[in-house]
Amino acid sequence: MHFLHPEFLYYMLPIIFILFGLLLTQKPSQEIFFTKEVMAKLRVSANTLTLQARNGLFFLMAILMVISLAGPVIDEGKVEIKAKSADIMIALDISDSMLAEDVYPNRLKLAKQKALELLHLAPTERVGVIGFAKNSYLVSPLSFDSSAVAFLLRALDTNSITEKGTNFLSMLDVVDNSIKKESKKYLLILSDGGDKEDFSEEIAFAKKKNIVIFILGMGTTKGAPIKKPDGSFIKIDGKVMISKLNENIKELAINTGGVYIQNLNSNADIKAMLREIESHSEKKELKSQEISRFIPLFYYPLGLALLILLIATSSMSKREQVNLPSLLILSVMFLHSVDSNAGLLDFMELEKAKMAYETGNYEKSQKLYSEYKDGNQNTETNYNIANTLYKQKKYKKAVASYEKALFDENSKRSMNFSNLGNAYVKAGGKESLQKAIKAYESSLKIQEDKDTRENLEAVKKAVKEQKKQQNKNKKNNKNKKNKSDKDNKSDKSKKSDKKDEKNKGSKDKKSDQEKKKEKENKEQDKNKEESKKEKKNKAEELKENNTTAQPKASNAKPMQMSNEEEKKWLKQLSKKQTTYLYKLSPNSKFEENSDEKPW
Repeated sequence: MHFLHPEFLYYMLPIIFILFGLLLTQKPSQEIFFTKEVMAKLRVSANTLTLQARNGLFFLMAILMVISLAGPVIDEGKVEIKAKSADIMIALDISDSMLAEDVYPNRLKLAKQKALELLHLAPTERVGVIGFAKNSYLVSPLSFDSSAVAFLLRALDTNSITEKGTNFLSMLDVVDNSIKKESKKYLLILSDGGDKEDFSEEIAFAKKKNIVIFILGMGTTKGAPIKKPDGSFIKIDGKVMISKLNENIKELAINTGGVYIQNLNSNADIKAMLREIESHSEKKELKSQEISRFIPLFYYPLGLALLILLIATSSMSKREQVNLPSLLILSVMFLHSVDSNAGLLDFMELEKAKMAYETGNYEKSQKLYSEYKDGNQNTETNYNIANTLYKQKKYKKAVASYEKALFDENSKRSMNFSNLGNAYVKAGGKESLQKAIKAYESSLKIQEDKDTRENLEAVKKAVKEQKKQQNKNKKNNKNKKNKSDKDNKSDKSKKSDKKDEKNKGSKDKKSDQEKKKEKENKEQDKNKEESKKEKKNKAEELKENNTTAQPKASNAKPMQMSNEEEKKWLKQLSKKQTTYLYKLSPNSKFEENSDEKPW
């Protein structure tokens, strides 16, 4: 048997011996004034340990506890442990084309998420990182320290390399120089493929240098424009350039013995890629070490020390006063010291609320934060409650909680004002938009932020559009009103014109009837005159004849038409009349009789 930590024995045991030596050799205070014989008569016998005996038990308990801390063990043998790894090098494309947003949030950010997920899924593998565009740079060598590699990976962006473009050959050269040449090299490329069509040169180089390439294609075949940091798009010859996923890059993976997978929104693609890398890779031994195995014995002296503590404390006299807090005081402390009790378990409640928020259970998260808020009024709690309300689309309540969150730090205050502006916008209404503008401006005064600036411009534009629409509606309503007034006036004028036309028509009809009557009277007079002339002529002829043939004078009277004959005569004239003005009865039916004379 031996001790894993003998330093405890060296440094603590001497101190314990000195302290308890002084304690055990010290006489009780009453023995200073009385002799042993007197004390024996005065002392009442009791079934308890003496003070020295109890101190001796405490001394033994302390020794056993120090022995337990020293870690007594029994050797069981040695075991050889070998560290193996496939040594995966991640090459991240950081050219400008990776800023295209045909995948969310964009190709570069999604590629970083995939690489970080790989580090999380493969904690026992050595992983390195290369950033490449026109040139390539080693960001992190092969390392088991996944947290350090992840930190360096998150810092990569398109500004890390000033020369723009995509050069796979230079990246392969960096991979070859960063890994031992005698070993097989495994490379995972996260890229959109650039614009190169022939990868024969890269394939030949990879085969020569024994590099197996796995490619995770970032982007879509439809493509998207490349957005600059200022919000504009990259143009070529005045036209917006559309960057698409170059599927020709899969030839580089297939012909070097690797695998090509197109990106997905979930983590299924990177999990499948890791399985493919592990199935194709030959893990090499990095380090081997022999470690000793032990049977621990610390719990034996520790258990014995606890038993001695129980014996020593139970042997105290019941008449002896112990300076401990009374039960009443303890109960008051535990029942009424809410703040101290809450402080002990705050981290557990807050962790539950945080986990509920991250898993999308916003109602539960709000409930937990609200329960915590009842005993702890602070700004952070109000802010977290506001976030849960915002996720539940309870925007008005979220506004109230954001307004209660009063941070001292500038970054948190700026973030709170920005979120307050978002809540106002979601709440809707003209007044809410104006308040959102004020909140965004307050946030930008404290700290400049690109997203907040874009939100502010969008809200201002929406307010202008609302004002334009309102002015347009007012003009349309005014025009409609004027038009309706004009129509009413025109209707009145039309009605008056119709009345005038009606009166005029009636007058015209009356005048026409009068004219017709006058014409008819003239015709009748003319016919009467003609008939009179004819009668006169006939009478003269008869007279002449009579004078020649019959010398006697005749008493015959001239022929006259009856009233019925005159009516028939007028009907006949009316029927034969063809002009419109003088057609007396156009709709009358005239029964024609060949035997009957008009007169």
